[in-house]
Amino acid sequence: MATMSGKRVLVTGSTGGIGKETARGLARLGADVILVGRNADRAEAAAAELRRDTGNPGVEALIADVTRQDDLRRLAEQVRARDGGLHVLINNAGVAKQHRELTADGVETAFAANVLAPFVLTHLLLPELRRAGRGRVVNIAGGVPRGRIDLDNLQGEKSYVGLASYNQTKLALMAMSYAFAERLAEPGVTINVAYPGHAYTSMNQNLTTSAYPLVARPLVPLLKLLMPVLYGGAAVGRASVSSIRLASDPGLADVHGVYFTSKARRAPWPASVRDRHTRDAIWARCRELGQLGD
Repeated sequence: MATMSGKRVLVTGSTGGIGKETARGLARLGADVILVGRNADRAEAAAAELRRDTGNPGVEALIADVTRQDDLRRLAEQVRARDGGLHVLINNAGVAKQHRELTADGVETAFAANVLAPFVLTHLLLPELRRAGRGRVVNIAGGVPRGRIDLDNLQGEKSYVGLASYNQTKLALMAMSYAFAERLAEPGVTINVAYPGHAYTSMNQNLTTSAYPLVARPLVPLLKLLMPVLYGGAAVGRASVSSIRLASDPGLADVHGVYFTSKARRAPWPASVRDRHTRDAIWARCRELGQLGD
C-alpha cells in the first residue's frame, strides 16, 4: 500500500461521514491531515479520534464554513502559513437542502458548497499545491451522476426540489472540474473527480420527504428504513475508497481530468458534462461569483 508519509492533505467536510473516513484512511497511510469543519468542538473531537485510532499525531482541525467565501480565504491563509505546501486537496464538503436558501454572499447554499467552494478553494491553494510538487485535487461527486444541467436554474432560481437540485449541483461540480482540468494544462498538479457511491450520512438522514422529487415521495418511508441497512456502517468506509486511492496511489500521480467510480475505476464523463457550452457557462458563473481570474 502507498505511503503518504511527509505529505499534507486537506479534506473539507471531514468531521463526519465519507470525509472523515477519507481522512482516517489517509492518516493511516501516514499523511499529515487537516480536517475542515464548521463546528469547532466537533472538528477537534474528530481530529482527536483520528489521532487516537490511527496512531498518527499529524491530524489537526481548522474551522471554516465552505459556503462563505470569507471563510474560504481565511482557510487558505491558514494553510499557506504552514511550511511544506499542500500535496492533496480533497473537496469533499457537500450540502443538500430541503428548501432553497441563500448564503451570506447571496449564493444558493448547495451551489455555494458543492460547486463554488471547490472552485474558489482550488484557485486559492494552487500555489501551495505547486510548491509541494505533484499536487493533487480530488473533487467528490454525489447524487446520481447523470441527467441534464439546466443552466437557467443552476441556483434553483426557477424551481427547487432538494435531492434533484442537489444532484444538479454535483453534475455542475463535475462540469466545473472538467473545465478546470482543461485549463490547468501544466504538469505537476492534477484534478480528478471521484464518485463515492451511496452511504447513509448525516446529510441524507436529515432530509425530509419534501426534499425528494414528487414521484419518489411515496417510497421515502421505505427508503429511510432500508438506507441504514444497505448504506450505513461499512458502506461509509467503502465510499471513501476512490478518494483515498486518487489521493495516494503513485500510479495515478499523472492522471488528470478523469472521472472515477466508487470502485476507483475510470468511467466516461456524463453527457451533460461533456458538453463544452455547459462547461464553459458553469466556469464563467463560478468565476463571476468567486471573483477570481481565469
